[in-house]
Amino acid sequence: MNSRLAGVALHLSALALFVVMDTLVKRLTVYYAVPQLMWARFLFSLLGAALVIRIATGSLPWRSRAPRLQAARSLLLAASNLLFSSALARIPLADATAVGFASPVLTVALAALWLGEPVGWRRWMGVGIGLLGVTIALRPPALTGEAPSNWAMVLPLGTAMLFAVYQILTRKLATVDDPRTTILHTGFAATVATSLAQPLFWTAPPLGDWLLLASRGLLGGAGHGLLVLAFARAPASLLAPLTYTQLIWATLAGVLVFNDWPDAASLAGAAVIALGGVMVAFPDRDRR
Repeated sequence: MNSRLAGVALHLSALALFVVMDTLVKRLTVYYAVPQLMWARFLFSLLGAALVIRIATGSLPWRSRAPRLQAARSLLLAASNLLFSSALARIPLADATAVGFASPVLTVALAALWLGEPVGWRRWMGVGIGLLGVTIALRPPALTGEAPSNWAMVLPLGTAMLFAVYQILTRKLATVDDPRTTILHTGFAATVATSLAQPLFWTAPPLGDWLLLASRGLLGGAGHGLLVLAFARAPASLLAPLTYTQLIWATLAGVLVFNDWPDAASLAGAAVIALGGVMVAFPDRDRR
């Protein structure tokens, strides 16, 4: 029980770090182009991961058996990050987070259709409920009878789709490469791609902003590290539904930092998405 409580505490701490990171991004988009923020995020996350792996294991297992697949996975994460960061520059943090949480629902559907993983009727129902929640959050005119909502609401949906494919590639690579190799490659191709774009977007940051840019990458790396520790101490069936508490922290951050109050559609959509996500989070019961 103590191990499970530690896992829950670590998981909630990781989610809090992710909200802090997203809040920082939304604040920095006022001053810097999204590609520059992405470059800092992947560069400092890569350096932090390499340092930790080197200290913890004494080596850097860099060589991959599937380098093209690793590069594709990294670039998918970069594209997902590009859409989400662009959304944060235009819509409230809670709205972007809510729609982005459609990713676990889409991952289950892709795992069934692409990898052939068995998915029972209850999890398929969760997929349908999650997509209904996305529809509510997007506020289509056919549903509300009002003018179209902010077009940027589509961006986190694109994030969810790309991240779902990213997770499927992560599962495939788990059977090919050492996990440490995959961790190192997660930010490598993304760092290279965003570095090539910097001459077009670069704005020289003062020293204080360099610290903020570095903090973003380190927060992301620390958050993912806490997730690893959490899942080593508690079962996924316990931790996965807690992921949706991030919606609460994102809403609070939006209100306190940006004075963005969620409306009824945002709250209803987030609740329905969370319900669908919880339904797909639990594995199907063995018929025996």
